[in-house]
Amino acid sequence: MSEILSIESLDNEARGIARREGKVVFVEGALPREVVEANIYRKKEAYENAHTVRVIKESFMRVTPKCPNFGICGGCAMQHVEPSAQVAAKQRTLEDNFKHIAQLTIPHVLPPIYGPTWGYRFRARLSVRYVRKKGEVLVGFREKKGRYVVDMKECLVLPKAVSDLLMPLRTLIGGLSVKEEVPQIEVAVGDTCIVLALRHMVPLLPSDIEQMDQFALQHNIVWWTQAKGPDTLKPLHPEDENRLAYTLPQFDLRMHYKPSDFTQVNYFINRSLIAKALSLLEVKPTDRVADLFCGLGNFTLPLATQAKEVVGIEGSSALTDRALAAAAQHGLDNKTRFSTLNLFEVDVQWLRDLGYFDRMLIDPPREGAFAVAKALAQLKENERPKRIVYVSCNPATLARDAGVLVKQGGYRLISAGVVNMFPHTAHVESIAVFEWHEGDIIPEVEVTMEETA
Repeated sequence: MSEILSIESLDNEARGIARREGKVVFVEGALPREVVEANIYRKKEAYENAHTVRVIKESFMRVTPKCPNFGICGGCAMQHVEPSAQVAAKQRTLEDNFKHIAQLTIPHVLPPIYGPTWGYRFRARLSVRYVRKKGEVLVGFREKKGRYVVDMKECLVLPKAVSDLLMPLRTLIGGLSVKEEVPQIEVAVGDTCIVLALRHMVPLLPSDIEQMDQFALQHNIVWWTQAKGPDTLKPLHPEDENRLAYTLPQFDLRMHYKPSDFTQVNYFINRSLIAKALSLLEVKPTDRVADLFCGLGNFTLPLATQAKEVVGIEGSSALTDRALAAAAQHGLDNKTRFSTLNLFEVDVQWLRDLGYFDRMLIDPPREGAFAVAKALAQLKENERPKRIVYVSCNPATLARDAGVLVKQGGYRLISAGVVNMFPHTAHVESIAVFEWHEGDIIPEVEVTMEETA
């Protein structure tokens, strides 16, 4: 069933929003101010879903998608939107979340952080599937809203050197004895090498390893393998254990990591984000700084080049071990401390026990930092960090936590803005700044997770 719809705005998944007699219709492939013919494929009591069949009146934001897989592949959702308009849409999403979830207006919108829009994805998980009926292997991302692997011959958001491996990988895996038992390949592009981590459900034969070695030599890559759980991930050859690293040249740092470690997907943006976060923190040489959800020290070590002391806290001991080693390697171990703790279960007494911090950086996963925000809001006036920079990968949980810091804690929201970490996707990365001034009133308001959801 198709009908003509006028599109008002975009939602958080980059779908056009239309309204018919008060009912919302989410239209895939449609842009604001467009008139489209759309097919309705799902009807619910509160909303309907549709996809665009024909654009009758075209938006100025619309461009021709560059990738032949767009519309099929689940990796990108916004290739039909001009890149600067993508950033504007993400900024609007951030502002809407602050308004509707926290009832806050961003006083100063930070200029967006953005970089290359193609070839930026230095981390990826490629799905692998042997199609027995066709006798061939597919390597790539999964289809949109599906479990099948896209028949892709290139991917333009991957670095060209990785995209160029897609077809050779199909040939290689098709010749392995384990071809039907390889579900995925993790890709990690370091500063000197490309690592491919092969997940295999049955043991590799010597002939498989021989073929993989030939492939590595021909294509200048490094193999890791994973036979079972994450703890079985290892380099195919032990001498490749410590080859994977990324650089932060503005701080003279080189960060080693494993293919399974969390690192930012977009190294171009990561460098800009670190510099911006440190600038917004206004760190002084006499400051003691906390870096919560510190990972392998992505922010901690740069902070240690500017502060008196930095305390990094993270839930994964593997990452804090890596951070400790990196600090020692760079001669920063006398200015850094790391500990492993579940930051989703902390309270104000835990925070007090850490001692006073002049500044705090928070960089949580999508779940946000609700417990940390609650603990900060309960500190006494003389116990509070004067400035907090919150780096977020989910505008909804950022807005929720901002509501706690401002409404319960009395912090001032100073500024916020978007970080275009994932061009052509609907993913919104952002950064926000909060400040505490001596004499500010701490409101006696209890904010629960339900109230800010």
